[in-house]
Amino acid sequence: MRPKWSLLDLLINKMQEYKIDATNQILGRLATKIAILLQGKNSVHYEPRLVGNNRVVVENISKIKFSGKKLNQKLYRHHTGYSGHLKSQTLRQVFEKNPKDVLRKAVWNMLPKNKLRSKRIKNLIIYPI
Repeated sequence: MRPKWSLLDLLINKMQEYKIDATNQILGRLATKIAILLQGKNSVHYEPRLVGNNRVVVENISKIKFSGKKLNQKLYRHHTGYSGHLKSQTLRQVFEKNPKDVLRKAVWNMLPKNKLRSKRIKNLIIYPI
């Protein structure tokens, strides 16, 4: 006799949405909470091999706080591919240009480095105001 439901049915059919207000929250602690929710680790039906059934909506990202001197000292670096072309920007410069990128990069680096990372980050929706 086959059961009426399976674990996959529960995970696929029930998409939960979490709304988080980022006002006066510290960047790293907020990114940790979001990464846990995106993986689905808060659920009883957690499966590491599946994307997860959570969507996270973050509001008021422009009112986020940073601890310590990170605003001036933290650097975001990328290489253009040409020799000697290592570009770097401070957290302040990146945050003034696009606050969503700061949170998205923090969450991206906290997710497991596997095939599911790009699929999980698509369930993160960020509103700047």
